[in-house]
Amino acid sequence: MKKSLRDKLQQLIYLIINPIVKGLIKIGFTPNIVTLVGFLLNIGVVVIFVTGVQKGNRGDLSYVGWAGALTLFAGLFDMLDGQVARLGNMGSRFGAFFDSVLDRYSEMVLFLGICYYLVGHHYFLSSMAAFVAMIGSMMVSYTRARAEGLGIECKGGLMQRPERIVVISVSAIACGIASHFIGGDYKLFVPGIPFHIFETISIFTFPLFIMAVMTNITAIGRMRDAKVALDKQDQVTRVIRGAATTVKVLLVAAIVILPTMAFTSGEPNFPVPNVPRQLFYIQRTPNSNTIVYDLNIVNGKLDADEPVNVYWIRYADGGEKKPLNFIQRKFAYGIKVKDLGQGKYELHSVAYAKKDLYLMKAAGQSDYHVYAKIGNSMAVLDRIYIEIDGGTFWHPNVLYIELKGKDMATGKEVKEQIKP
Repeated sequence: MKKSLRDKLQQLIYLIINPIVKGLIKIGFTPNIVTLVGFLLNIGVVVIFVTGVQKGNRGDLSYVGWAGALTLFAGLFDMLDGQVARLGNMGSRFGAFFDSVLDRYSEMVLFLGICYYLVGHHYFLSSMAAFVAMIGSMMVSYTRARAEGLGIECKGGLMQRPERIVVISVSAIACGIASHFIGGDYKLFVPGIPFHIFETISIFTFPLFIMAVMTNITAIGRMRDAKVALDKQDQVTRVIRGAATTVKVLLVAAIVILPTMAFTSGEPNFPVPNVPRQLFYIQRTPNSNTIVYDLNIVNGKLDADEPVNVYWIRYADGGEKKPLNFIQRKFAYGIKVKDLGQGKYELHSVAYAKKDLYLMKAAGQSDYHVYAKIGNSMAVLDRIYIEIDGGTFWHPNVLYIELKGKDMATGKEVKEQIKP
């Protein structure tokens, strides 16, 4: 994929700050400490703005310049914390959460300082623009977070947090420098117009008006993009739910404990998958293509965010491995994972969340297995088999489903045949 200009600039900045990042790692800084330092620096920005009201006067814009410089320096820590996590191999989900929360606090206290300064020096219209810009900034962040909570990516727009920090800091610095040369009380009048059309503080406030508009346009644009993506997902969901015996229903029936009945098995002689780190697999007529679930090992460690790989082995096509397609992954054979700590994970099928499966190591064992209740026994799940006799793709005639595994206590093979 071709990188955007924004991505290229970001990589260039990373190249410049990486020596600083490595130095912070050497002296013992963690990503969370770097995040906290950035937040404290933003509180320092507020102190400068408040001091500018209490001790400065309307024409003294040096406080605005210094506040802008500190804002730019604090913004640098937004990039440092992520790089410290990546280069120091110290990334964590809580760290990402902590960073996101303090970013919101940092931005809100920054706008608090700006609004206080503008109100304190009677720039009431500009203070309203700053307040609207704060609302837009929060909504830009919220729309992304909410969309990602619904399972879609939403990163578009022209006024994301780095851009907002640059606009505020650069305009504030420029305002402070300009006031040194032209004076803080400079006003530009045009003949025939009874009021001035520009003053020194405008160097700082005009960008706030632009930000007030652009942040809210960005938030609304993200809402539109999210609607398009969610509508597409909903269309797929309605198709899946509209067919009562789709592939999703087959998987539900395979993992839900229903009243059991015994059937005479006439299973085809399917190949048995035997891949490294295999957990369990699903097979069904009318062909030998198999869905395999195995451990996801990355750099010698189990990936805590995605500990299980799911894919096809298409024996009917020469044993080719293929990933699940979107519908299969999202509505039928995919799984959701919850990290319970101490190497234990709770797994739920995307098709049916009420049945608990557990990925863990049994006491005294070094290997991971998936455990489920088969019949009246807690067992190591090995295989799910679905017997189909005719019907159609959307309405197959399912004779029975068989779960097979090994009893945890005795090690004996256990089976359960289920009539859906």
